[in-house]
Amino acid sequence: MGFSAQRRILPPLNAVRAFEAAARLGSFKEASLELGVTHGAISQQVRLLEDRLGAPALFWRSTRRVTLTPAGTALLEEIGPALERISSAVLRHRATRGEVPAAVLRVNALATFSMRWLLPRLRRFRDERPDIEVRLTTSNAPLDALADTFDVVIRGGPDSYHGFTSRLFLSERRLPVCSPLLVAKLPLEAISDLAQHTLLNVTSMPRLWNDWLVQAGQPRVTPTATLTFDHFFLTIQAAIDGLGVAMGPTALIAEDVAAGRLIVPFPDVSLPARSYFAYLPAGTEHGSPTKAFCDWLEQEGERPACNTTPA
Repeated sequence: MGFSAQRRILPPLNAVRAFEAAARLGSFKEASLELGVTHGAISQQVRLLEDRLGAPALFWRSTRRVTLTPAGTALLEEIGPALERISSAVLRHRATRGEVPAAVLRVNALATFSMRWLLPRLRRFRDERPDIEVRLTTSNAPLDALADTFDVVIRGGPDSYHGFTSRLFLSERRLPVCSPLLVAKLPLEAISDLAQHTLLNVTSMPRLWNDWLVQAGQPRVTPTATLTFDHFFLTIQAAIDGLGVAMGPTALIAEDVAAGRLIVPFPDVSLPARSYFAYLPAGTEHGSPTKAFCDWLEQEGERPACNTTPA
């Protein structure tokens, strides 16, 4: 058939897929969301590929983004089309067996929500509906500012957007959370004990702690220190790592509370939060893949958010 008898030099396929996704998206985090694996797994696979190929490196790395080197650009130009050909070959093979290709559902969701709520549950949807391929991207931009079109956009609400319908699927509240190791060192038996702790803040909601202390009837409590982060997921991770006490959205801390990585010291006082909605282009809400995904979101949203038994 014209194949060369020379032994092929092939890197691990998982490493190739990780590199292609990270190179195309310009982000290890975005690649992890697309492939349904952790950020660390993408980084490890790319490093494996770089080690296998040898110098020069494929990426220039910075805190927020990764940028292709000339060597990486050259490799992507070859690997991208090759993966497309492999995918097309698989689809043609399935077609000869009478298999229907999976329907593609393009979903855009908030970054922290995707990392801490959607991704840990997405495998259940894939198991239930293997005929639907979810392609997830993340953005915190308003729905009407998105450059691309999506079948489902997950944002807070309720909001109204021209040309879109919406479905509520998850409500949450916000309350303090921290590592059990932290309270083992510095007890949190009363709200006034927060004065001995570091309070963790998020830039986009600078008044959360102030509002919660007012709600708790302790507006004069002053912490030992504060730390501020630019994303909720960093604040939550800092709490898991024992750096202080964070205001945790109940939906986004559910897995960590269930696993014992976080505890809820004051479960009786919480702040309301915006609910999560699936926004759908008008006229598409009854389409089979879209409806199946939104029905599944509602089912997952009805599961208990977290155990708020006092620590």
